[in-house]
Amino acid sequence: MKQFKPVPLLSLRRVGVGLLAATTLFSMVACSQNTNSNTSASSTANPNDVTLTVRGCTPQNPLLPTDTNETCGGNILDASEAKLIHYNSTTAAPELDIAQSITTTDAITWDIKLKQGYKFQDGTEVKAQNFVNAWNWGAYGPNAQLNSYFFAMIKGYDDEQCTDAKCSTKPKADTMSGLKVVNDYEFTITCSSPTSNLETRLGYTAFAPQPDSFFADTSANKANFTKAPIAAGPYQVTQVSDTQFTLKKFAGYSGKYPGVVGTLIFKVYTDMNTAYADVVANNLDLDDTIPSDDLVGNLWQKDLVQADGSPRNGSATTGVIDVLSFAPAKVDPGMADIRIREALSMAIDRASITKTVFNGARTPATGWVSPVVDGYKAGACGQWCTYDAAEAKQLYQAAGGYPGGTINLWINGDGGHGPWATAVCNSIKNTLGLNCVVQTTPDFATLRDKINNRQLTGMYRGSWQMDYPSIENFLTPIYATGASSNDTDYSNPTFDSLLKQAAAQTDPDKANEVYQQAEALLGKDMPTTPLWYRATQFGWSDKIKSIKMTPFSEFDFGSVVLN
Repeated sequence: MKQFKPVPLLSLRRVGVGLLAATTLFSMVACSQNTNSNTSASSTANPNDVTLTVRGCTPQNPLLPTDTNETCGGNILDASEAKLIHYNSTTAAPELDIAQSITTTDAITWDIKLKQGYKFQDGTEVKAQNFVNAWNWGAYGPNAQLNSYFFAMIKGYDDEQCTDAKCSTKPKADTMSGLKVVNDYEFTITCSSPTSNLETRLGYTAFAPQPDSFFADTSANKANFTKAPIAAGPYQVTQVSDTQFTLKKFAGYSGKYPGVVGTLIFKVYTDMNTAYADVVANNLDLDDTIPSDDLVGNLWQKDLVQADGSPRNGSATTGVIDVLSFAPAKVDPGMADIRIREALSMAIDRASITKTVFNGARTPATGWVSPVVDGYKAGACGQWCTYDAAEAKQLYQAAGGYPGGTINLWINGDGGHGPWATAVCNSIKNTLGLNCVVQTTPDFATLRDKINNRQLTGMYRGSWQMDYPSIENFLTPIYATGASSNDTDYSNPTFDSLLKQAAAQTDPDKANEVYQQAEALLGKDMPTTPLWYRATQFGWSDKIKSIKMTPFSEFDFGSVVLN
């Protein structure tokens, strides 16, 4: 689901309150204190009669797979959509879902065969045309879908794009030549160039199919589908409001990854402290945002226990990284000098902040790629991510300082970011003598809107929750020229060329080496500065015995065990 999405993070899937060949082995392990692989609920209640409430947040965009690129909406869609690929809830390895097989001999032309009998939530069957139509619609420039960029590797994508910002002239085509339906249960994808990790990408939300009814009258249905999406996953969205999203178990679900309980309700919280208090009091069933104050001294583990003393809390290693984005120079000329950006990065005492604010629940980042994915290499940020007060001050002064002597650090108010943001600002202020002010928007959606509209100066928080388990996913969607989650407008032709070279490799190890070269360029250009890698701490009510958190920092609703 998922720009920096909320965690409460950035999209990439941006974390709000936001590859390699399929044969690649993934070493990711989600470590939970009370994980149980048993997917059956206890006999004390019929699980179909059980409702679980889940901490949610306000989606930035409509609930369309091709227009949702942050976690608030992504978490909802991930519970309701089914795609060609499903990511293993423990390792994140890609597994076939709607796809019966995905094959290629050259990483350019791919043959996709579907399982027969897979149903949409309106009772119609999922067929090849449903994928082809959905992807063509999502890529078509006039539809202005945020996730359009994810189809860029398909031949003919450029012909679907507008030639100007207002799309005053229709594109050359409304379909991509690289998509061909063979029969009801088979279609082919032809890429513009070799794309070695295509199979792994196909589990991302943007690649979900749409039923025939979506295309009957697309203009009207877009509004309808944002309120009641018709998907093919285990849960169906049945009610949408400003305060909650209700999902019911889909009785006709035909996949291998069913949910356990009958109803999920994502309750919108604007304050993570309120959500935490509710889960402690058993008024909320699932909470994935533990306030930093409650991490200190492991208070959260003392608060979240069952009546018998067993834990109702867990921690999982997840593919999430927090960064500070620097405003584009065209928006904030004061950020144009790279020495300013380097000085700001070196002025942040990551080790101290992760220890004092997060009680060790975060790890200082040394690069832009999460350690959980194959291809991670420590140290890409080099000296710029190492706290060095003397060097930072020297760089800052040599650059002439930041104009006006005051810089903003923007965060969303519904994500509990205040403590770490204040600590970052204090570190910058004490090191550089630059007045750093934390600026807060009411919620994540507002922050994302301001970032997308390029209205913010200074710095703003970002978090990236991986869309698919690949080093490429931490680079291309965020830093490629014109990419959907490129909040800093970063553009480096050499970086873009390396991404293409890496994607064309058929050997995963060689692809990783080239992606690592691309990441090293970020250390020379500093469009953002990495802050820390995160594990996700979470809690549940006494209604639940155990639940698993995936490497994508999402609850696995198929792993629920009820008390």
